[in-house]
Amino acid sequence: MAKDYGGGSPKHHQLEAKKKRLSWILGVCGLCVLFYVLGAWQNSSSTTTTSSLYNKAGCENGSHSSSSSSSSSPVSLDFEAHHSVGINESGDNAQKIPSCQMAYSEYTPCQYPPRSRKFDRNMLKYRERHCPDKNELMMCLIPAPPKYKNPFKWPQSRDYAWYDNIPHKELSIEKAVQNWIQVEGDRFRFPGGGTMFPRGADAYIDDINKLIPLTDGSIRTAIDTGCGVASFGAYLLKRNVLTMSFAPRDTHEAQVQFALERGVPAMIGIMATERIPYPARAFDLAHCSRCLIPWNKYASTPMLATDGMYLIEVDRVLRPGGYWILSGPPIHWKKYWRGWERTQEDLKQEQDSIEDVAKRLCWKKVVEQGDLAIFQKPLNHVECKKSRAIYKTPHICKSQDADAAWYFGFGFGFLCSELLSILFECIRCLLNRYKQMETCITPLPEVNSSDEVAGGALDKWPERALAVPPRISSGSVPGVTVEKFEEDNKVWNDRVRHYKHLINSLSQGRYRNVMDMNAYLGGFAAALVKYPVWVMNVVPAGSDQDTLGVIYERGLIGTYQDWCEAFSTYPRTYDLIHAANVISIYQDRCDIAYILLEMDRILRPEGTVIFRDTVEVLVKVQSITDRMRWSSQIMDHETGPFNPEKILVAVKSYWTGEASAQQQH
Repeated sequence: MAKDYGGGSPKHHQLEAKKKRLSWILGVCGLCVLFYVLGAWQNSSSTTTTSSLYNKAGCENGSHSSSSSSSSSPVSLDFEAHHSVGINESGDNAQKIPSCQMAYSEYTPCQYPPRSRKFDRNMLKYRERHCPDKNELMMCLIPAPPKYKNPFKWPQSRDYAWYDNIPHKELSIEKAVQNWIQVEGDRFRFPGGGTMFPRGADAYIDDINKLIPLTDGSIRTAIDTGCGVASFGAYLLKRNVLTMSFAPRDTHEAQVQFALERGVPAMIGIMATERIPYPARAFDLAHCSRCLIPWNKYASTPMLATDGMYLIEVDRVLRPGGYWILSGPPIHWKKYWRGWERTQEDLKQEQDSIEDVAKRLCWKKVVEQGDLAIFQKPLNHVECKKSRAIYKTPHICKSQDADAAWYFGFGFGFLCSELLSILFECIRCLLNRYKQMETCITPLPEVNSSDEVAGGALDKWPERALAVPPRISSGSVPGVTVEKFEEDNKVWNDRVRHYKHLINSLSQGRYRNVMDMNAYLGGFAAALVKYPVWVMNVVPAGSDQDTLGVIYERGLIGTYQDWCEAFSTYPRTYDLIHAANVISIYQDRCDIAYILLEMDRILRPEGTVIFRDTVEVLVKVQSITDRMRWSSQIMDHETGPFNPEKILVAVKSYWTGEASAQQQH
């Protein structure tokens, strides 16, 4: 947890309380380590027994399902005979996995309203991630709506979506005047409007471009807080700006689902009490268009007088020299105060308060023109440190890891003893502040002069995608050198060429929303930039190397995720999922069947998954996916049959849920 400079010496009883708490945590950690070692030893013993069982398995056993086969190659690979004994599979488990009830068609496990409503509503904590306990997990397949169709291809999908895929008319009624979305027969149309851009997102973005250099390649990554149906991000795409749009699952039903159906990057998320799941210095631009986030409020603890916690969090994820754009309340309050149903005094006080927080963060107000106010973060903290003599708060953090943005937790049932599970849950509660927002300024890397960009300057897009990221050239990522980065790029260019032979429609617009579940340096996404796709690069939480900052420095986007939990998205939102060694990473942590069910949840009907792993792991995966209405095939590595890593290509079949009697009527 970050600490602050200054502020005087703590009282004696506070120090004692902290010491006791630390001792208790260390004691629990010691017990956890002990039980983990015991669990690992037991797991090792059982693995040895299972391996012996495989060795005894004869070739006379039955073959795989007809939906699975191995690839043709000069050396014929026979997986079936050598892996005829199921892994952790009983006779009952070999049955097909059933579909869930139709009521779960839009199920979002970690943002499930009936569960969320049980949590504290203060600061909207109940809309944060609250994942199901082990006994709440569902072993069933999420059904698509009865008349589900494949989405429109990009770029047509930016403007149209099938009504049957997201049967919600609420926004078309509630936001009719603002032109968010309209119903036209069997489809939705997205005119590109927004609450603060009734002339359309295109005209709104043109207004911004007159004030800051939005289209010269220096701005590539953006974050849109409270995005609506993501029209801002949708129209930035043609200007080569890639936007992470996020909004909560709230009364604006399915807004993030609409965004992803359009082929626009988006996640379910909210600014409440926890850090947003992105690294420090990630975005070139942050945007809020009447997002209704109280930017001037909240301190991380009652003892601290500094408010503006959400603006401080934006400062953490904003790159040096990055811009923050605010439109809507309270900007231009003299014109809109009656329509906003607020007093002039209240709105003026709010704007003055926001500008005061921005000044304390060392931001510069670039311009206020019409409905827009634009602020800029400094290139470094040389002058900001000096200004602490004037502004006592917010302090500059003593943060050990500015990128830390994921909570300490496990989902889907950690495969250990019950006692160990309880101990981990205790630690999770104690260390919950690991991802809490704070009201101190995240320090920028040191510089040698006041005009130097902290952390290193970036190339303009598109050169930025393949240029060596500053975090690598400076040695900030342990074990990743310039040579390894360049070699990784070559490897992924070769792999994507190989994938084109496996999946003919990769470059033909069949896929739009792509997820890389274990992105590492973002090489897969970088090799796809010439195709009409965007990639959600996921860095598994707790990885030995935190590389998400590198991915953003390349002009790509992504997030942290523990794959023992559900992803923050709606069902049926990705066309192609890439999973390199994901199952190997998690197979000793949680039940991989639930990981595969989560992949099925977020994959669109007839979507594709590419697994890369060892034969043993892929056969285990295939034994489960065969029960999930997927067809699959194990293939050789792109370098040939002698490489121990293999490829499993799986396709989710088209099927839908059944309409209720009321829907049929």
